[in-house]
Amino acid sequence: MVTSVGRSVGLFFLAGLCEIGGGYLVWQWWRKDAHWTLGLFGGLVLFLYGIVPTYQRASFGRVYAAYGAIFIVMSLAWGYLVDGVRPDRYDLVGGSLCLAGVAVMMYWPR
Repeated sequence: MVTSVGRSVGLFFLAGLCEIGGGYLVWQWWRKDAHWTLGLFGGLVLFLYGIVPTYQRASFGRVYAAYGAIFIVMSLAWGYLVDGVRPDRYDLVGGSLCLAGVAVMMYWPR
């Protein structure tokens, strides 16, 4: 059985894939002259990004604030895995601080 923290982290990851992946597809269409259907598909994936966070149990403001940190870390990972841009040590330190912030905001006992 998935814990509530595990479910929440999974939703953050899925939202990140939708936002970064959808944005990347639109980027490819608009900036790299890919076929317009790629941009349309990217827009649909971005729409899904708007839906996925609604399954989080926390309030809108807290979820989106925490997601901002997840987005930062996933963007660095995407840049490395897809575009081959290796994060430097300052990126890694900053990303770690962001993840620590998510842990406090979302999962610290209140």
